[in-house]
Amino acid sequence: MDIRLAERVKALTPSTTLAITAKAKEMKAKGIDVIGLGAGEPDFNTPQHIIDAAFQSMNEGQTKYTPAGGLPALKDAIIAKLKDDQGLSYDRNEIMVSSGAKHALYTLFQVILDENDEVIIPIPYWVSYPEQVKLAGGKPVYIDGKESNGYKITAEQLQTAISERTKALILNSPSNPTGMIYSKFELEAIAEVCLKNNILIISDEIYEKLVYGSSRHISIAELSPEIKDQTIIINGVSKSHSMTGWRIGYAAGNKAVIKAMTDLASHSTSNPTTTSQYGAIAAYMGTQSPVEEMREAFEKRLEIVYDKLIAIPGITCLKPQGAFYLFPNVKEAALKTGYQNVDEFAAALLEEAKVAVIPGSGFGSPDNIRLSYATSLDLLEAAVERIHTFVDSKLVKS
Repeated sequence: MDIRLAERVKALTPSTTLAITAKAKEMKAKGIDVIGLGAGEPDFNTPQHIIDAAFQSMNEGQTKYTPAGGLPALKDAIIAKLKDDQGLSYDRNEIMVSSGAKHALYTLFQVILDENDEVIIPIPYWVSYPEQVKLAGGKPVYIDGKESNGYKITAEQLQTAISERTKALILNSPSNPTGMIYSKFELEAIAEVCLKNNILIISDEIYEKLVYGSSRHISIAELSPEIKDQTIIINGVSKSHSMTGWRIGYAAGNKAVIKAMTDLASHSTSNPTTTSQYGAIAAYMGTQSPVEEMREAFEKRLEIVYDKLIAIPGITCLKPQGAFYLFPNVKEAALKTGYQNVDEFAAALLEEAKVAVIPGSGFGSPDNIRLSYATSLDLLEAAVERIHTFVDSKLVKS
């Protein structure tokens, strides 16, 4: 039977991250010694007290449906977290718990966008932002975050990109894929433009706990009550508490938007997984020492691997301030080793050097690659050494 697919899915761009990861796993299954640096998840197990709380909830019979927008107790834990960390006050009807932060974003776009509404997306961007906007009938409008400005956009760029169809701006700080963080000064300038033009701010803060050195994460919603009212915060426990597979995220903001999101979720997921919600309560209400231990481990890896990476000929890299990614510019290395573009260079790294990285083209930045340091230090050092050897060998031959 010839089944015609909906036009909205025909336009989707397959995930580059998933494609590279699948290829690396396939090679590993064949016994090939591949080092994968594509992972978007911590390599630590979920802290034991969270696992114990989830297990206890199952033993106590907490295995049934919950409210579509999440358990009241989890909403209260999220409210307490936002108050403690950002000094922000929310009510339960301003919180919606979702099946991961990605689901919160997807649901948000579905309830705020009409056909051809525009969403401004800074480049580099997380791969799912434009696809989710398109699935909701919206139109992505891109602003190039210049490498010279830390891959961040300016208020002046934002003002120029706004049209009568502009509905929202996405901010991701710390950023995936760059690891860069917007300063308070930069956020204030962007907030002023959004207020003046009545633009909704979608603040993706999923990496907020993974910040290094003297850098500090600031939520744009902290700046003023007016900005808070115009901001939807997206966050969750996936990265902060190494709970990627548990699929618990949340949205915090305008109660009318949150109600619409909750109503839509009631017809799609019914509710986030009950057991996972009890685990998330323990994540937010229990000890935070495992979060800090993980952050410290990532920072140590960054300090060691960064210097080794920028020592490779033709590779430059801004030092990340957060998250767990390096986003080096490898255009010169690609050209000097005989490849027409970075995509070809990344493919050769996998086939010949047996190192899996994500081409920057999937993030809107074709001159870069993304490397995750959410893996052991030994593997990281081995991977960077392989890349260095690969580049050196090609340079000698050329």
